[in-house]
Parts: sequence; structure tokens; C-alpha cells
Amino acid sequence: MSSPSTKSASRRSAPPVLSDAELARIADELAEGKPPMVWFTAAAVGIAEGKSGKVVALDDPSAGDFLQVRPTGSKDVLSFGPSEVTLTKPARGTTVAPGGSARTRPDSAPAPSNRKDNTVTQPSTLPSAATPAPRSLAPVSEDAPKPAPVPPRPAKAPAVRKAKTAEVTVTLTGTADGEWTVDVVNGKKRSVKGMAVSSAAVAQAAKILHPEVEEVVAGILEAARGAQQAKVAQLQAELEAARKLLEELGD
Repeated sequence: MSSPSTKSASRRSAPPVLSDAELARIADELAEGKPPMVWFTAAAVGIAEGKSGKVVALDDPSAGDFLQVRPTGSKDVLSFGPSEVTLTKPARGTTVAPGGSARTRPDSAPAPSNRKDNTVTQPSTLPSAATPAPRSLAPVSEDAPKPAPVPPRPAKAPAVRKAKTAEVTVTLTGTADGEWTVDVVNGKKRSVKGMAVSSAAVAQAAKILHPEVEEVVAGILEAARGAQQAKVAQLQAELEAARKLLEELGD
């Protein structure tokens, strides 16, 4: 009889699936306006292994989950790490391990048997063995307590990732002459740039926002008002001087 084969278990390291070259390739395709397609590995939390998605943005790698991916069939953009996605499309019947290698499930086949069936003939002169008497089994009482069924363990719900909300930044800029402009940045896109707004609208908005904001804006408006009053006084003086000169020339 052949001896059974022994299986040796080897420890496998799990480096990030996406290499630096692959991350550079993703960044180049995003710069060209072509979101690259990726597939989720077994390390992805809350997403089925082998499902596809598109990378829409790259954040700071120090954040850990810096790849912004929109799964296929979803409108949400979720954050993933470099070990949770791969650029290699998995083949059918394979699973993508966190280390990036594809594992194929082998079909189980029965091991061939090396035993041979040998027929042994015994002489008819051997005495027949005595047949043992059957043992009597004790009757089982129907009133005996039955073991309680073991309740099934509840399935662990997958962690749900929250969609990343876009940030809106509003910048208000004022000059010493009392001119005001506003800029609005929605996420990474500048929606409004250098739009002129009136001083009255700025003063009204400052009162609604916060007392400290109102105080700062009021000081700027007061300085601008004083500068304009001085300019008006200067222009009036120049106008009066020009009027007197015109009267003298008329005489």
C-alpha cells in the first residue's frame, strides 16, 4: 500500500495589490479624463470579491484609503486602500487574494487506489463458526427529553462605507476702496470666480453669520466709507476752485 502524500503549508506575504507603477498609471489615466477600471479583492470590506468599479480620484496616500472608487451600478464614491483593488481582471472560477495572486479552485478527484482485490478460498472442511446470539436492545421511551435544537448563528452584516461628501469653500475678498468679490469652490472644482458683490449685501451676510464676522466686516466698511468721504471732499474742493476760476475768467 502506498504511503499518503503530505501537504506543506507555506506562509504567504500580502503586499499591496497596486504597485507604484500601477498607481502612476491610474494617476495618468485620471489626468487624461479616463477613469480606470479596477476589481475588488477579498480584502475589500462591504463589496463582493471580483466586482468591478472605476477610480474617480486619488487622495493623499498618507490617508490610507486614498483611492476614491465608484462601484459598478452605484452612484456612491467610496474610499479604498491599495490592497482592496487590483487592475487585473479575475478570470471565471478564480478569486483574487489580498496579495494579488489568483487562486483557482481545483476540482476534487478521488485518489486512485493501489489495492488489489484478492479472493481467498477456504476449504469446506473447516468447522463453521458459531453464530452469536443477537443482543436485546432496551426500548427507547418516547417521553425521554429530546436535545434542544441549536439556533443558527446570525450572519455578520458587512460594514457599510459612508459616501464621501463634497466640501464647499466660499471666499469673500474686500479692498480698501470698498469693492467686494466672492469665490466658490465645490470639492475640487471652482464654480464661481471673482464675482462682484455690493457692500450692502456683504454687511447683511455678516450680520447673519456671526457677531465676530459682523464686527470685522463693519470695520472694513467703515474704513472704506471714510476713504470715499475724503475723496468726495477732495473732489468738491477741486470743483469749487474750478468754479471760482471760471467766474474770474468770465469777468
